[in-house]
Amino acid sequence: MLTLKTSDLSPVDLQNYLQYAIAPRPICFASTVDKDGNVNLSPFSFFNMFSTKPPVCVFSPSRRVRDATTKHTHENILEVPECVINIVTYDMVQQTSLASVEYPKGVNEFVKCGLTPIASKLVKPPRVAESPVQFECVINQVIPLGEGAGAGNLILAEIKLMHISESILDPDGKIDQQKLDLVARLGGDWYARINRDNLFKVAKPVRTIGIGVDSIPYAIRNSKILTGNNLGQLGNVESLPTDQQIDDYAQAAEIKEILDATIGDGQTRETQLHLKAKQLLDEGKVEEAWKTLLIS
Repeated sequence: MLTLKTSDLSPVDLQNYLQYAIAPRPICFASTVDKDGNVNLSPFSFFNMFSTKPPVCVFSPSRRVRDATTKHTHENILEVPECVINIVTYDMVQQTSLASVEYPKGVNEFVKCGLTPIASKLVKPPRVAESPVQFECVINQVIPLGEGAGAGNLILAEIKLMHISESILDPDGKIDQQKLDLVARLGGDWYARINRDNLFKVAKPVRTIGIGVDSIPYAIRNSKILTGNNLGQLGNVESLPTDQQIDDYAQAAEIKEILDATIGDGQTRETQLHLKAKQLLDEGKVEEAWKTLLIS
Protein backbone atom coordinates (compact mmCIF):
# COMPACT_ATOMS: atom_id res chain seq x y z
CA MET A 1 0.00 0.00 0.00
CA LEU A 2 1.28 3.46 -0.95
CA THR A 3 1.86 5.64 2.13
CA LEU A 4 2.19 9.39 1.66
CA LYS A 5 2.99 12.14 4.14
CA THR A 6 0.66 15.02 3.32
CA SER A 7 3.24 17.64 4.25
CA ASP A 8 5.58 16.27 1.55
CA LEU A 9 3.04 16.77 -1.25
CA SER A 10 2.47 19.89 -3.31
CA PRO A 11 -1.02 21.44 -3.00
CA VAL A 12 -1.83 20.26 -6.54
CA ASP A 13 -0.84 16.64 -5.86
CA LEU A 14 -2.52 16.61 -2.47
CA GLN A 15 -5.74 17.99 -3.93
CA ASN A 16 -5.66 15.35 -6.66
CA TYR A 17 -5.39 12.47 -4.19
CA LEU A 18 -8.04 13.87 -1.87
CA GLN A 19 -10.62 14.71 -4.52
CA TYR A 20 -10.38 11.31 -6.16
CA ALA A 21 -10.55 9.42 -2.85
CA ILE A 22 -13.14 11.49 -0.97
CA ALA A 23 -16.00 11.07 -3.38
CA PRO A 24 -18.72 11.28 -4.49
CA ARG A 25 -19.32 14.78 -3.13
CA PRO A 26 -22.62 16.70 -3.43
CA ILE A 27 -22.40 20.02 -5.22
CA CYS A 28 -23.30 23.37 -3.69
CA PHE A 29 -24.30 25.70 -6.54
CA ALA A 30 -24.12 28.97 -4.63
CA SER A 31 -25.43 32.33 -5.74
CA THR A 32 -24.15 35.41 -3.90
CA VAL A 33 -24.03 39.19 -4.36
CA ASP A 34 -21.44 41.79 -3.41
CA LYS A 35 -22.16 45.10 -1.67
CA ASP A 36 -22.88 46.73 -5.05
CA GLY A 37 -25.43 44.08 -6.02
CA ASN A 38 -23.25 42.23 -8.55
CA VAL A 39 -24.34 38.59 -8.80
CA ASN A 40 -21.98 35.62 -8.68
CA LEU A 41 -22.92 31.98 -9.28
CA SER A 42 -20.39 29.22 -8.62
CA PRO A 43 -20.31 25.47 -7.79
CA PHE A 44 -18.44 23.95 -4.84
CA SER A 45 -18.07 20.26 -4.10
CA PHE A 46 -16.67 20.84 -0.62
CA PHE A 47 -20.25 20.85 0.63
CA ASN A 48 -22.63 18.98 2.88
CA MET A 49 -25.43 19.14 5.44
CA PHE A 50 -24.15 19.48 9.01
CA SER A 51 -27.20 20.18 11.18
CA THR A 52 -30.96 19.75 11.14
CA LYS A 53 -32.02 22.02 14.01
CA PRO A 54 -30.94 24.63 13.11
CA PRO A 55 -30.73 23.53 9.46
CA VAL A 56 -27.14 24.32 8.49
CA CYS A 57 -25.16 23.50 5.37
CA VAL A 58 -21.40 23.95 5.13
CA PHE A 59 -19.43 24.64 1.98
CA SER A 60 -15.91 25.83 1.36
CA PRO A 61 -14.67 28.19 -1.37
CA SER A 62 -11.02 27.28 -0.94
CA ARG A 63 -8.13 29.54 -1.86
CA ARG A 64 -6.89 28.87 -5.36
CA VAL A 65 -4.19 26.22 -5.44
CA ARG A 66 -1.98 28.11 -7.88
CA ASP A 67 -1.67 31.40 -5.97
CA ALA A 68 -3.69 31.26 -2.71
CA THR A 69 -6.09 34.00 -3.86
CA THR A 70 -9.69 33.95 -2.61
CA LYS A 71 -12.76 33.38 -4.74
CA HIS A 72 -15.54 35.83 -5.49
CA THR A 73 -18.08 33.78 -3.55
CA HIS A 74 -15.99 34.06 -0.40
CA GLU A 75 -15.45 37.78 -0.90
CA ASN A 76 -19.16 38.40 -1.57
CA ILE A 77 -20.26 36.55 1.55
CA LEU A 78 -17.98 38.72 3.68
CA GLU A 79 -19.73 41.77 2.21
CA VAL A 80 -23.31 40.41 2.09
CA PRO A 81 -23.69 37.38 4.42
CA GLU A 82 -26.38 35.59 2.42
CA CYS A 83 -26.50 32.95 -0.30
CA VAL A 84 -28.77 30.57 -2.15
CA ILE A 85 -27.70 26.94 -2.39
CA ASN A 86 -29.16 25.44 -5.56
CA ILE A 87 -29.09 21.65 -5.84
CA VAL A 88 -27.53 20.38 -9.08
CA THR A 89 -29.20 17.73 -11.24
CA TYR A 90 -28.05 15.93 -14.38
CA ASP A 91 -30.06 18.23 -16.66
CA MET A 92 -27.99 21.25 -15.59
CA VAL A 93 -24.57 19.75 -14.84
CA GLN A 94 -22.83 21.09 -17.95
CA GLN A 95 -24.07 24.62 -17.29
CA THR A 96 -23.03 24.25 -13.65
CA SER A 97 -19.52 23.29 -14.72
CA LEU A 98 -19.39 26.30 -17.07
CA ALA A 99 -20.22 28.57 -14.12
CA SER A 100 -16.96 27.46 -12.45
CA VAL A 101 -14.91 29.34 -15.05
CA GLU A 102 -12.92 32.14 -13.38
CA TYR A 103 -14.63 35.08 -15.01
CA PRO A 104 -13.55 38.56 -13.88
CA LYS A 105 -15.28 40.07 -10.85
CA GLY A 106 -18.61 41.60 -11.79
CA VAL A 107 -19.36 39.11 -14.58
CA ASN A 108 -22.74 37.44 -14.04
CA GLU A 109 -22.38 33.65 -14.41
CA PHE A 110 -26.14 33.31 -14.85
CA VAL A 111 -25.68 35.05 -18.19
CA LYS A 112 -22.50 33.15 -19.10
CA CYS A 113 -23.91 29.68 -18.43
CA GLY A 114 -27.45 30.37 -19.64
CA LEU A 115 -29.31 29.64 -16.42
CA THR A 116 -32.35 31.59 -15.26
CA PRO A 117 -32.22 33.82 -12.18
CA ILE A 118 -35.40 34.22 -10.13
CA ALA A 119 -35.85 36.53 -7.17
CA SER A 120 -35.50 35.04 -3.71
CA LYS A 121 -38.15 35.67 -1.07
CA LEU A 122 -35.86 36.45 1.87
CA VAL A 123 -32.27 37.00 0.74
CA LYS A 124 -30.65 39.24 -1.89
CA PRO A 125 -28.96 36.60 -4.13
CA PRO A 126 -31.23 35.11 -6.82
CA ARG A 127 -32.17 31.47 -7.15
CA VAL A 128 -31.51 29.17 -10.13
CA ALA A 129 -34.88 28.45 -11.73
CA GLU A 130 -33.63 25.20 -13.29
CA SER A 131 -32.69 23.72 -9.91
CA PRO A 132 -35.50 21.62 -8.37
CA VAL A 133 -34.36 22.40 -4.80
CA GLN A 134 -33.23 25.84 -3.67
CA PHE A 135 -32.20 26.86 -0.15
CA GLU A 136 -32.24 30.51 0.86
CA CYS A 137 -29.57 30.92 3.52
CA VAL A 138 -28.07 33.45 5.89
CA ILE A 139 -24.42 33.06 6.81
CA ASN A 140 -23.82 32.29 10.47
CA GLN A 141 -20.04 32.08 10.36
CA VAL A 142 -17.04 32.07 8.04
CA ILE A 143 -14.10 30.05 9.33
CA PRO A 144 -10.77 30.43 7.50
CA LEU A 145 -8.70 27.24 7.67
CA GLY A 146 -5.43 28.78 6.54
CA GLU A 147 -3.75 31.38 4.36
CA GLY A 148 -1.88 29.13 1.96
CA ALA A 149 -2.75 27.67 -1.43
CA GLY A 150 -5.75 25.33 -1.24
CA ALA A 151 -6.78 26.44 2.26
CA GLY A 152 -10.50 26.24 2.84
CA ASN A 153 -12.94 28.84 4.13
CA LEU A 154 -15.83 27.11 5.84
CA ILE A 155 -19.13 28.88 5.20
CA LEU A 156 -21.82 27.96 7.74
CA ALA A 157 -25.06 28.69 5.92
CA GLU A 158 -28.34 28.44 7.85
CA ILE A 159 -31.28 27.51 5.65
CA LYS A 160 -34.21 29.87 6.17
CA LEU A 161 -36.44 28.98 3.22
CA MET A 162 -36.64 25.87 1.04
CA HIS A 163 -38.15 25.83 -2.46
CA ILE A 164 -38.89 22.35 -3.83
CA SER A 165 -40.34 21.54 -7.24
CA GLU A 166 -43.54 19.49 -7.13
CA SER A 167 -42.12 17.41 -10.01
CA ILE A 168 -39.76 15.56 -7.64
CA LEU A 169 -42.29 14.87 -4.88
CA ASP A 170 -44.02 11.58 -4.09
CA PRO A 171 -47.78 11.29 -3.33
CA ASP A 172 -47.07 12.11 0.34
CA GLY A 173 -45.36 15.39 -0.53
CA LYS A 174 -41.86 14.08 0.28
CA ILE A 175 -38.88 14.15 -2.08
CA ASP A 176 -38.75 11.01 -4.23
CA GLN A 177 -35.06 10.10 -4.39
CA GLN A 178 -35.56 8.37 -7.73
CA LYS A 179 -36.99 11.49 -9.36
CA LEU A 180 -34.25 13.90 -8.31
CA ASP A 181 -31.52 12.68 -10.73
CA LEU A 182 -28.68 14.19 -8.71
CA VAL A 183 -25.07 14.47 -9.78
CA ALA A 184 -21.99 14.32 -7.57
CA ARG A 185 -18.40 15.39 -8.00
CA LEU A 186 -15.48 12.98 -8.17
CA GLY A 187 -11.81 13.58 -8.98
CA GLY A 188 -10.53 15.40 -12.07
CA ASP A 189 -13.23 15.69 -14.74
CA TRP A 190 -15.29 12.84 -13.28
CA TYR A 191 -18.88 13.09 -12.04
CA ALA A 192 -21.46 10.54 -10.92
CA ARG A 193 -25.14 10.46 -11.85
CA ILE A 194 -27.51 9.25 -9.15
CA ASN A 195 -30.57 7.78 -10.86
CA ARG A 196 -32.93 4.82 -10.74
CA ASP A 197 -30.35 2.48 -12.28
CA ASN A 198 -27.76 2.86 -9.50
CA LEU A 199 -29.84 3.58 -6.40
CA PHE A 200 -30.16 0.90 -3.73
CA LYS A 201 -31.38 0.70 -0.17
CA VAL A 202 -29.57 -0.45 2.98
CA ALA A 203 -31.69 -1.14 6.04
CA LYS A 204 -30.76 1.24 8.84
CA PRO A 205 -29.41 -0.57 11.92
CA VAL A 206 -30.99 2.01 14.24
CA ARG A 207 -34.38 0.41 13.68
CA THR A 208 -33.32 -2.63 15.67
CA ILE A 209 -30.44 -3.80 17.83
CA GLY A 210 -28.63 -6.06 15.39
CA ILE A 211 -26.94 -9.21 16.66
CA GLY A 212 -23.67 -8.13 14.99
CA VAL A 213 -21.24 -10.05 12.80
CA ASP A 214 -19.53 -11.45 15.90
CA SER A 215 -22.71 -13.39 16.75
CA ILE A 216 -22.87 -15.13 13.38
CA PRO A 217 -21.88 -18.82 13.62
CA TYR A 218 -18.24 -19.46 12.70
CA ALA A 219 -18.96 -21.53 9.57
CA ILE A 220 -21.13 -18.77 8.16
CA ARG A 221 -18.90 -15.90 9.24
CA ASN A 222 -15.92 -17.52 7.50
CA SER A 223 -17.79 -18.52 4.35
CA LYS A 224 -15.80 -18.36 1.14
CA ILE A 225 -18.96 -17.35 -0.69
CA LEU A 226 -20.54 -14.66 1.46
CA THR A 227 -19.08 -11.16 1.23
CA GLY A 228 -18.49 -8.59 3.93
CA ASN A 229 -21.65 -6.81 2.77
CA ASN A 230 -23.57 -10.07 3.14
CA LEU A 231 -22.27 -10.52 6.69
CA GLY A 232 -23.34 -6.95 7.46
CA GLN A 233 -26.85 -7.83 6.32
CA LEU A 234 -26.90 -10.98 8.43
CA GLY A 235 -25.64 -9.11 11.49
CA ASN A 236 -28.41 -6.52 11.14
CA VAL A 237 -31.20 -8.74 12.48
CA GLU A 238 -32.68 -8.60 15.94
CA SER A 239 -32.97 -12.37 16.36
CA LEU A 240 -32.46 -15.61 14.49
CA PRO A 241 -35.33 -17.70 13.09
CA THR A 242 -36.69 -20.47 15.30
CA ASP A 243 -36.01 -24.16 14.68
CA GLN A 244 -39.62 -24.56 13.59
CA GLN A 245 -39.32 -21.73 11.07
CA ILE A 246 -36.14 -23.29 9.68
CA ASP A 247 -37.72 -26.75 9.41
CA ASP A 248 -40.77 -25.32 7.64
CA TYR A 249 -38.60 -23.38 5.22
CA ALA A 250 -36.56 -26.48 4.43
CA GLN A 251 -39.68 -27.95 2.82
CA ALA A 252 -39.75 -25.27 0.12
CA ALA A 253 -39.24 -26.83 -3.31
CA GLU A 254 -36.03 -24.98 -4.21
CA ILE A 255 -34.45 -25.76 -0.82
CA LYS A 256 -35.59 -29.36 -0.84
CA GLU A 257 -34.03 -29.78 -4.27
CA ILE A 258 -30.63 -28.70 -2.87
CA LEU A 259 -30.96 -31.01 0.13
CA ASP A 260 -31.99 -34.01 -1.96
CA ALA A 261 -29.16 -33.47 -4.44
CA THR A 262 -26.49 -33.33 -1.72
CA ILE A 263 -27.42 -36.25 0.52
CA GLY A 264 -24.21 -37.69 1.99
CA ASP A 265 -22.06 -34.77 0.74
CA GLY A 266 -21.93 -32.21 3.52
CA GLN A 267 -19.35 -29.96 1.87
CA THR A 268 -21.30 -29.60 -1.36
CA ARG A 269 -24.51 -29.05 0.60
CA GLU A 270 -22.94 -26.22 2.57
CA THR A 271 -21.59 -24.63 -0.62
CA GLN A 272 -24.95 -24.82 -2.37
CA LEU A 273 -26.84 -23.46 0.63
CA HIS A 274 -24.37 -20.59 0.94
CA LEU A 275 -24.77 -19.81 -2.75
CA LYS A 276 -28.54 -19.81 -2.34
CA ALA A 277 -28.26 -17.61 0.75
CA LYS A 278 -26.06 -15.13 -1.13
CA GLN A 279 -28.65 -14.93 -3.90
CA LEU A 280 -31.34 -14.21 -1.31
CA LEU A 281 -29.20 -11.58 0.41
CA ASP A 282 -28.52 -9.86 -2.92
CA GLU A 283 -32.30 -9.72 -3.35
CA GLY A 284 -32.69 -8.23 0.13
CA LYS A 285 -34.36 -11.36 1.57
CA VAL A 286 -32.38 -11.54 4.80
CA GLU A 287 -34.80 -13.68 6.80
CA GLU A 288 -34.94 -16.33 4.07
CA ALA A 289 -31.14 -16.26 3.80
CA TRP A 290 -30.78 -16.92 7.55
CA LYS A 291 -33.17 -19.85 7.33
CA THR A 292 -31.19 -21.25 4.41
CA LEU A 293 -27.87 -20.93 6.21
CA LEU A 294 -29.14 -22.53 9.41
CA ILE A 295 -30.51 -25.66 7.77
CA SER A 296 -28.51 -28.56 9.18
